[in-house]
Amino acid sequence: QRVGIGYALAGVVGVGLGILVGKSLVAFRSLDPIFQVLRTIPPLAWLPLSLATFNQAQPSGIFVIFMTSIWPTLINTAFGVMSLPVDHRNVARVFRFSRFKYLTKVLLPYSMPHILTGLRLSMGVAWMVIVAGEMLAGGIGIGFFVWDSWNALSLERVLSAILLIGVVGLLLDRAFESVGRRFAYGS
Repeated sequence: QRVGIGYALAGVVGVGLGILVGKSLVAFRSLDPIFQVLRTIPPLAWLPLSLATFNQAQPSGIFVIFMTSIWPTLINTAFGVMSLPVDHRNVARVFRFSRFKYLTKVLLPYSMPHILTGLRLSMGVAWMVIVAGEMLAGGIGIGFFVWDSWNALSLERVLSAILLIGVVGLLLDRAFESVGRRFAYGS
């Protein structure tokens, strides 16, 4: 649940900001340095700040997932928007597309492979971060299970959990790969 909420928030904000940054050179130049600083902060460095702010593991985990998984989506979306050929924009101008029609018929379809790649990478980050966050924040989840199993000296449970984490990660990645093939530009 924490992965889903944090990831969904990061996806919505990442795509929205990515479109803004990709469409505006001024926005790109002013926001990119901030994004580059924030995206390099390790996930576990956000945990103490989020625990101090929220005083609970659930919202802290969501915040950490959001702060660490937003960047691949944002950066890939911005790149997709910036790489839109000038000819596409010119055709939309000639046909006098409204902003909404330009967004839905030109910009998003062209950028969709980049957006989906960002979302796919963000999901991998979110899945890794929740395990580490649950190990430290504790209480519930697969990360807590791994740490609790280690403290109980049950290596077979630790290895089983690691295998489960990897299999779930693989299934999530394959799901995104499948969606990405359906939305590939030109198909």
